[in-house]
Amino acid sequence: MTGYIRLVSALSRFFAVVSLLLLAAAILVVTQMVVLRYFLNASTVWQTEFVIYSLVAMTFLASPFVLMEKGHVNVDLLQQATHGTMRKAMKSLAGAFGLGFCALLAWSGSVYFEEAWSYGWTTDTVWALPLWIPLLPLPLGVGLMTLQYIAELAKIWRDEA
Repeated sequence: MTGYIRLVSALSRFFAVVSLLLLAAAILVVTQMVVLRYFLNASTVWQTEFVIYSLVAMTFLASPFVLMEKGHVNVDLLQQATHGTMRKAMKSLAGAFGLGFCALLAWSGSVYFEEAWSYGWTTDTVWALPLWIPLLPLPLGVGLMTLQYIAELAKIWRDEA
């Protein structure tokens, strides 16, 4: 299980870096868009859509890393008041709910992604981006988060969390 935890942690770190690159790209595109619109009086076609999809992708792809680093918001007042097996059981129950939710969301996101891919859906904008591109981060990020939840549950039962 140690190898699994290391592999999933490495994937989470990798996609956190990808998320940072998406954020940097979004910042550069917003800057370019401002220069084009306000200084050169030129129109922009793809920039707004790119920034929106980049920030959403960044959110999904960075979420496993945030889970690994215990950065998600949680209310653990009861959990902190308990010790030993009860605390482990409460953490496990919370992790199991998170795992179930993420597994369901990853599955439904992959169905949506597959439909967009199969039917050649595009966005309803001038850019007409193939819709599978902005949909891919949903099953990818949440699927990795599902794997990260499994690793976190393993850490709980190995007394590493």
